[in-house]
Amino acid sequence: MATVLVVDDDRHLLEAVCATLELAGISALGATDGGSALELLTARDIGLVISDVGMAPMDGFALLAEVRRRRPDLPIALMTAYGVVEQAVEAMRAGAADYLSKPVEAQALVALARRLLTAPSAAAPDGFIAEDPRTIEVLNLAARVAKSAATVLLTGESGSGKEMFARYLHASSTRATGPFIAINCAAIPESLLEATLFGHERGAFTGAAQSQPGKFEQSNGGTLLLDEISEMPLGLQAKLLRVLQEREVERVGGRKPIPLDLRVLATTNRDLQEMVGEGRFREDLFYRLNVFPLHIPPLRDRPRDIVPLARHFAARIAQGRKLRFSVEAESLLRAHPWPGNVRELENTVQRALILATGDVIAAVDIVLSAAVPRMPLMGIEAPVTDIKTLERDHILATLKEVGGSRKLAVQRLGISERTLRYKLQQYRLEGAI
Repeated sequence: MATVLVVDDDRHLLEAVCATLELAGISALGATDGGSALELLTARDIGLVISDVGMAPMDGFALLAEVRRRRPDLPIALMTAYGVVEQAVEAMRAGAADYLSKPVEAQALVALARRLLTAPSAAAPDGFIAEDPRTIEVLNLAARVAKSAATVLLTGESGSGKEMFARYLHASSTRATGPFIAINCAAIPESLLEATLFGHERGAFTGAAQSQPGKFEQSNGGTLLLDEISEMPLGLQAKLLRVLQEREVERVGGRKPIPLDLRVLATTNRDLQEMVGEGRFREDLFYRLNVFPLHIPPLRDRPRDIVPLARHFAARIAQGRKLRFSVEAESLLRAHPWPGNVRELENTVQRALILATGDVIAAVDIVLSAAVPRMPLMGIEAPVTDIKTLERDHILATLKEVGGSRKLAVQRLGISERTLRYKLQQYRLEGAI
């Protein structure tokens, strides 16, 4: 739950309101004037403003107007003089989410704060964490294009949440009841990618014991997401272009075209236009995919999402364990540039949950470096790891053993060079190498 910003030039009342909220388990900050309130609004993760009306030089209505200009998504409640109905009506007309009459009753204050803090964003769907105005703006744009049949190219840095937005596009479209199929073009060996996409007939190649529909057929009636489309080989790009143009697919080893009725979405963390200029991506395919470009901002450019996302990950990973972040920990999270974006944030929260000893995640539990934290266990220094970390350490150790030779590394690891290149790219973005 985000922090409540209380604004009142009466210090005694300000302290009383903040204390009441804190006793109810709600984080609260106080400001004695509008200017200080606006500074805190910029520096802290504020989820609700409760302001007195009768202040000087900036009264509650002027503060309400300025907050609504800066943060149209933020709920504001005004405290009005007891029995002054005109003030309450004026507050609601000016855009206040609610009002409280003075003297403020503790029960009514806490109930109002909890209700407005937990109210979902009008623009964000269930399960989608979107509190920053930039994220909400992208969501609104996505909701509009979702109703059309246009192909959408989602661009943005690795880990910024492109697949989440793709799923939102599908869920908001007329194909929402159909399948949503995602395929990572970088994670599948080149030799298998064509058969995976287009399907194959029995005997089409060694090991093809039976016919198999591809991802295009499986997506009929729904949406197909081509994740990291920039990693698709040039030869396969030509075949993909034909499928998109003709709206039909022919299985590997087959002769009968299969009609398609689906929507195609694609994502990339690279500059496709630059790749076109370098001859590494087909220009005609680029324009076929780029009907409606949708750029997902990196996490550092939507700072109001950082703490809500961290709380979401903590609640999901903790599995019933009641935890909250300290004010210092939240400030540390907001100050970090997050080069690995949402994926890096999730990993950081997972490490913090391992290190936290009580019900509060402190700043000391937030490990922002790439190094795996260590903690004593029965007198032995034991590394705190998860499956992803173990895989990363194994891959990097193998590369070191073979003197950095990717060819030798893939032989030892039993993966394709494409997969190794993809994983190394992720580790660089996460700051691990």
